Amino acid sequence: MSTAVVMDHPGDTSLLQSCETADSLASLYDASAESTANESSEEETACVREEQTNAEAEQSMHTESGQGTELWTTRGDGEVKLRMGESGTAAEPPVTVNQMFTSTVQRYGSYTALGWKEGEQWKSMTYSEYYNSCRNAAKSFLKLGLEQNHGVGILGFNSAEWFIADIGAILAGGFAVGIYTTNSPEACQYVAENCQANILVVENHKQLQKVLQVQDKLPHLKAIIQYKDELKEKRPNLYTWAEFMELGRNEPDTHLDNIISSQKPNQCCTLIYTSGTTGQPKGVMLSHDNLTWTAFSTSLDVGLMYAEKSQEVVVSYLPLSHIAAQMIDIWITMKVGGATYFAQPDALKGSLANTLREIRPTAFMGVPRVWEKMQEKMKSIGAKSSTVRRKVASWAKDVGLQTNLSKMELNGSMSRKPLNYRLAKRLVFRKVRKALGLDRCTKCYTGAAPITKDTLEFFLSLDIPLFELYGMSESSGPHTISRPDAFRLTSCGKVIPGCQTKIFSPDADGNGEICFWGRHVFMGYLNMPDKTEEALDAEGWLHSGDLGKHDQNDFLFITGRIKELIITAGGENIPPVPIEDAVKEAVPLISNAMLIGDKRKFLSMLITIKCQVNGETGVPEDELIPEAIEFCRKLGSNSTRVSEIASGRDRTVYAAIQEGINRVNEKSTSNAQRIQKWTVLDQDFSIPGGELGPTMKLKRPVVMKMYKDQIENFYKEVVTPTTPDNPLPS
Repeated sequence: MSTAVVMDHPGDTSLLQSCETADSLASLYDASAESTANESSEEETACVREEQTNAEAEQSMHTESGQGTELWTTRGDGEVKLRMGESGTAAEPPVTVNQMFTSTVQRYGSYTALGWKEGEQWKSMTYSEYYNSCRNAAKSFLKLGLEQNHGVGILGFNSAEWFIADIGAILAGGFAVGIYTTNSPEACQYVAENCQANILVVENHKQLQKVLQVQDKLPHLKAIIQYKDELKEKRPNLYTWAEFMELGRNEPDTHLDNIISSQKPNQCCTLIYTSGTTGQPKGVMLSHDNLTWTAFSTSLDVGLMYAEKSQEVVVSYLPLSHIAAQMIDIWITMKVGGATYFAQPDALKGSLANTLREIRPTAFMGVPRVWEKMQEKMKSIGAKSSTVRRKVASWAKDVGLQTNLSKMELNGSMSRKPLNYRLAKRLVFRKVRKALGLDRCTKCYTGAAPITKDTLEFFLSLDIPLFELYGMSESSGPHTISRPDAFRLTSCGKVIPGCQTKIFSPDADGNGEICFWGRHVFMGYLNMPDKTEEALDAEGWLHSGDLGKHDQNDFLFITGRIKELIITAGGENIPPVPIEDAVKEAVPLISNAMLIGDKRKFLSMLITIKCQVNGETGVPEDELIPEAIEFCRKLGSNSTRVSEIASGRDRTVYAAIQEGINRVNEKSTSNAQRIQKWTVLDQDFSIPGGELGPTMKLKRPVVMKMYKDQIENFYKEVVTPTTPDNPLPS
């Protein structure tokens, strides 16, 4: 990009070279290719156009365009009443994206805003250059015919061009619309048609081909821009990034300035398309205020530094079509004048570890599967260490866990750390952090899907607390966050300032549906009034569909999901996740576990084994990971492949799994919560396989359909064994 300047690596490489464990952890993320950078394309993709005239007619009875008298709208040109508070964070004056951006430019114009790698050199862009590029892109969009309240779809891996296209679309009065990079052509068509996209921005030739396949079915599409690589063919209305930026370079500012000055904080500027397990994706309408206020409140809550004091640094690698990555990488970082560095497109195939060591972020967000893969890799490396090293590491981890648990109970305040902790930090913890590239990172987050207590304790024992956060696209990202001074294992923390949580219809244990209130709550689903009214009640509370409860200190704990709740034939309500997590913890060999039992006489379970993953495709392979092989060896089994274990082929391993399930069953509160039957599947769940969504969430309806035969076998009319032992195939 023309504004790039060469910069030195921000990390201290001499420290990394002296770190004994750096080389051994260089491929820490090798096994992570199936994680969240791969997005879901297996949603139903039949392109059913929303009848916009009907939707608008129905919605006009609720909110007149431009009035902003109601809390929700489904019209693209609609306005909403902001959920302003009388004091504190909720009373912060609302601002548009442009107002927040220009405020940052005024304060930090010469500071680094974006960084990316070309070859072996890091290049960067200042906030002033960043803002000017966004204005330039906005003028180019307008020249290409972008209409107000129409989409600009962006289909590609994280990059400076992605950010500039996103913000440029907003400044020009359009909607910024991220599209999952692994969407099928039909799924891309649905999103582009639903948001009436005038322009599509694609990364490369591969993504371009998807658009070209459905171009004739997109009546609103006026231009396509490819932001990486050279064009392999010239076509009408197809532009390189350089050609695109040149279109608006000499255009007068008047038209753009008029559009920007007309924008209001309570108007829509971004669409986030959900990747739900049923039905077509819904376009979550987020207003300027949703983005700018949430960035303000969240940065305040987690104590991010403003750049003049100490610049925050983040690495962008999670899919930007998801709200979590957008909120962290673009908006929160912009609010505090932080710097965002882009990982390589193959980040989750191995290169992310190198990027982290070079950039040394001050804050890092990883979904559970990223942390779990790190854990597996570190355990595998540890198992190959000498006896002395293993003993030192074990001692240090015991010290780390106990010290951090004590610190947690004291809400982060510990006047003086114990001597053994300080020694463990010097001998082990500092080296591990440097090897991971997290030596400057004071804030490590996890969210978007459930994480096991085992993984949380593993990193806590290494003096790396993982702070859980919880939210959804419809809440502009975060709703509750854990902090060093407000942290409990397995809790998602406390509500961010200016927002409220309500537990709807709690049972005797305090469990009920989690409901949100605050300025982060979305405007509505684009052209879907019925779906919007399902999500927002008459008082404006957002119903999450998640089950949870508060403890005595107002920490929120997620206990399940309403749609996932198993109601047995006997009428007992059973949340599956706690039982699934308990089984995975009892048997470390298990990768995924899914509980079955809705409308059934007893519970059963589908189990997958930890295996290697193809680094290119993200598809699970037959070979076990080293940790799994070691587990088998300790049992006396010689199995090295899933196919040698599945369907009862390895009785030794099956007996060990049954023993673990027996231990879980012993702790069950009733017979109805006992797992009676189970089986090991031939392949692990994955995004390419369709069993997992873009944030690695289990897609239960899909699994139920895919493995229907195995499930029905559990419930064939046979004599139920009187012992809890799982009958093995003969």
